[in-house]
Amino acid sequence: MFVGERMSHPVITVTPETPVHDALAMFRNERIRRAPVVKDGKMLGIVAERDLLNASPSPVTSLSVWEMNYLISKVTVKQVMSKKVITVDSDTPIEEAARIMADKKIGGLPVMRSGKMVGIITETDLFKILLELMGARTKAIRVTAEIADAPGTLAKVTKAVAEAGGNFISFGFFSGEDTSSKILTFKVAGLKKDEITKILSKSVKKFWDVRQS
Repeated sequence: MFVGERMSHPVITVTPETPVHDALAMFRNERIRRAPVVKDGKMLGIVAERDLLNASPSPVTSLSVWEMNYLISKVTVKQVMSKKVITVDSDTPIEEAARIMADKKIGGLPVMRSGKMVGIITETDLFKILLELMGARTKAIRVTAEIADAPGTLAKVTKAVAEAGGNFISFGFFSGEDTSSKILTFKVAGLKKDEITKILSKSVKKFWDVRQS
């Protein structure tokens, strides 16, 4: 899966001359938390909702409402935007974009193709992918179990489920408590809870949780 398949597009942008108040109103109307700053087709930066809120006057200020409105009307996106923008290409693997966002602690990345911005990938897009990967919208038996981190162990689990007539809805493979183990979280349709624990009793080290979800 690549960024270009799951990015949000077309991209909602603002100009550097947009007043902060107007940008905030647009963010709320469009239900977005960040937007690239573009002028004459060129991306100059990116502005997040927190940047706009930080530019707004404090509610405990001694200024009158008229003074506050006047001052805030003079502040534009150009004054609060981030000029150093991290981008990704549309053919970037989705997990690489997620890694960049997590490591850099940012909530969204403009997506480029042949030097032009074609979309934006955000935390919300990644959350939707997580829902799909974990089968969150499909009712089935959800299993979390610890297995040995050894060649062939995973194959034994999947083979046992398939031979018993189970159908995998989702499958996640995660780091265990130490280097000798891995944690599996998966959903299976076509089998009952007791059937799953019975057929996998010899393949897993420990069941952490088995439930209808």
